[in-house]
Amino acid sequence: MTTPNTVTEQLTAAGRAIEHDSFAIIDREVGPHAYRPEQWPLVRRMIHANADFEFNGLTAFHPASMSAGLARILAGDTPLVADVEMICVGLSAPRLAHFGIHTHQFISDPDVIAAARAEDTTRAVQAMRKAWRQGLLDGAIIGIGNAPTALIEVVRLIREEGLRPALVIGMPVGFVAAAESKDLLMEIDSVPWIAIRGRKGGSTLVVAAVHALLGLAEAHQRPAT
Repeated sequence: MTTPNTVTEQLTAAGRAIEHDSFAIIDREVGPHAYRPEQWPLVRRMIHANADFEFNGLTAFHPASMSAGLARILAGDTPLVADVEMICVGLSAPRLAHFGIHTHQFISDPDVIAAARAEDTTRAVQAMRKAWRQGLLDGAIIGIGNAPTALIEVVRLIREEGLRPALVIGMPVGFVAAAESKDLLMEIDSVPWIAIRGRKGGSTLVVAAVHALLGLAEAHQRPAT
């Protein structure tokens, strides 16, 4: 019998049973997949978040993404920079605190709005530039679920400015530049990433991916028996 996680699972026995039953249903109904054992819990949690089996196949991983993400979480004092507040609000505060993760988002900051107006760009672009100026992006986990322009800016910073985040979770949703922004990310070799091909995505999926990583990190913390 697998020992349950105490921090990253539901707090009540009833809640855990529902979650575990949901995962069992997904495992039973999903059909074949090509994901490695360490990748599948993340894909499964994203399917669970949206009841959409298309994420079996749409989810793509840089070869080093899972090991890099887990190592950064386990190292502690990890910045997680998001494109929108929804991601920060959706993440479990106790789970983040357990691993020493601190979240940042700047999308509604007055200086970000002013810069976007002055330079005729989006707030999302300026928010990423602000995080870069503040030194928050190098070694960070970056989660983008809403704004394709934020992801395009991150790719530009990686290519042109030498940005080296620990992991980019690139899952913006939409019809304008969303698929294209993820295609750009998936061309990157120098930085680990997790992405969703095509138009689908969203902040909910970034939250699910981060929670999956936290659950795996807690399992790594348990002493071997």
